[in-house]
Parts: sequence; C-alpha cells; structure tokens
Amino acid sequence: MKKIAIIGAGGFAREVAWLIRDINRVTPQFEFLGCLVSDASRPAEHDSKELTLGDFNWLDGNKQVEGLAFGIGSPASKIKLAAELTSRFPRLEWPPLIHPSVQFDHSTTKIERGVVLCAGSIGTVNLEFEEFSMVNLLCTIGHESRIGRGSALMPTVNISGGVVIGEGVLLGTGAQVLQYVSVGAGATVGAGAVVTKNVEPGTTVVGIPAKPLIERK
Repeated sequence: MKKIAIIGAGGFAREVAWLIRDINRVTPQFEFLGCLVSDASRPAEHDSKELTLGDFNWLDGNKQVEGLAFGIGSPASKIKLAAELTSRFPRLEWPPLIHPSVQFDHSTTKIERGVVLCAGSIGTVNLEFEEFSMVNLLCTIGHESRIGRGSALMPTVNISGGVVIGEGVLLGTGAQVLQYVSVGAGATVGAGAVVTKNVEPGTTVVGIPAKPLIERK
C-alpha cells in the first residue's frame, strides 16, 4: 500500500480521494493520508479542513509519504506547483490514478506520471496522456488523440479522433473538439463550445462554432 497525499483540499481533491477509495475496492494500492495546501493558515472557502494535513513543509519531515496526486483543476496552478514540488521533493512518486470504470485500449495508450482519469470516461486507441493531465467525469476521447501536460478536461467533454490538446489547456464542461483539430498551449475552451478549427495558444474560445472571445465581443 503506497502512502499518498493529495495536493489541494477543495471539491476536486475530495473527488480524487473518492477515486482512490474506488481503486482500493478493486485492488488495494494506496493509503490516503490527507490533503496538502500551499498555506494552511488561510484555507480557501471550499477546502476540507478536516482532511488538511498542513502546507507543503509538512512533507519535509514526513518520510512515510511515498506519492502525491493533484486535486487541483486549474491547469496553470497545477503546472506551477508541479515544477515546485517535483524539484523540492524528487523522491516522491506521482502515480497515475485511473478509476476502475474508465475504458481505453491499454496496449496502445501511453499514460505518464500524475495523470488522473475520473469515473465513466471512455477512450479508444493510440491515446497519449501527458504528465499531470486530468480527465474528469464522463468524457470521451477518440483515436490518436493527445492530452497535453497539465491540461484539464471538465465533465462530459467530447474529443474526436486525431485531436491534439496542448500544454495547460482548459476544456470547459460539455465542450466538443472535432476531429484532427489542435488546441494550442494555455488556451481555454468555454463550456459547451464546439471547436471546429485550430485554436491558437493562449486564446479563449466560446460558442458554436467556437470563436475567440475578443472577436465575439
């Protein structure tokens, strides 16, 4: 049983804790210790105080911890913290967390460290999930798609085949990305948007079809 702590203590951290419990129901793998935040003296409004172990300094003197997982939805925050924590605590592992209900072709899929795949999501073949990427509830991902480092798919996102999602991208709830489209690094796709053509890095797109937010204004 690998002793693991979650970075973050809000709603998504609680969902990741549930994910760990469901993994353990099938095959016991992890002992969940609790949550860590950047500043334990100033908890956020929706943080679970009863689950919070302390700030990141708690890891300095606690040799029992073997692994960490992100319970943070924001790609930008996650990428920033990943750089800090992997440098400061190189001994700690970032095991992928995959809910037992997730479906994909194991023989052709690449999953890197720190990936979180939540309940009910379905992928097909030749997929790639880069480190610290996250797929939330009930998403679908088509063949030969790549989810970039630190990117986050909110619930019920649908990605067609051959899609490339860059680093640090946020896809809002219910968004759809059509086949062979690329979404550039740091872009945001609004909830319910339908992406029919490539999205430039750092751009926010919304609507059906999705267009840059500044253009729609």
